[in-house]
Amino acid sequence: MKKYKVKEIYYTLQGEGAHTGRPAVFCRFTGCNLWSGREEDRDKAICQFCDTDFIGTDGVAGGRYSATELASKVLSLWPDELPGKPYVVCTGGEPLLQLDELLVDAFHQLHLEIGVETNGTILPPAGIDWICVSPKAGSELILQKGNELKLVFPQAAAMPPLYEALDFEHFYLQPMDGLSAKENTKRTVEYCLQHPQWRLSLQTHKFIGID
Repeated sequence: MKKYKVKEIYYTLQGEGAHTGRPAVFCRFTGCNLWSGREEDRDKAICQFCDTDFIGTDGVAGGRYSATELASKVLSLWPDELPGKPYVVCTGGEPLLQLDELLVDAFHQLHLEIGVETNGTILPPAGIDWICVSPKAGSELILQKGNELKLVFPQAAAMPPLYEALDFEHFYLQPMDGLSAKENTKRTVEYCLQHPQWRLSLQTHKFIGID
């Protein structure tokens, strides 16, 4: 039986992009194809600015799950009294290294709405309800359509004009965090003001101190 390796699963608010402020169960898969996750490998990684721990299965509710087990665990974290469909965000690392039709079907059988946050280097299985692609400089963007394109800005080899003609409903620029976060935010605001196709995405979960 196939097992999915999951770093952590938790109920929170979506902190960025088109669904900012929306309640969701985050399911963070282990592993990524653009960085090992180890600090000693950061300088050699394709993506060097990632700030997420996706190594191992030792996070909250982390572990190895079958498709039905994982769907049931996700659903168990959704408050029973909330109206509407429960919403799960599959993230990582790179969730499309593991997320497949078997798991999509298991989620849908429990009436879960499925979102995915991906770097766009792998095509998704059918049936995902919301696709957010975040391109990374130095990687090949295979997935060129979806609901939301969220570009961390600035990346010298991944600037907005490269993506403006792609088939997405929403286009977001998100300031790169780190030592230059204040300057990057200023530059992102200025770019959005001059190019209204793009909207500003901020990591509001960091401002208010939630995961």
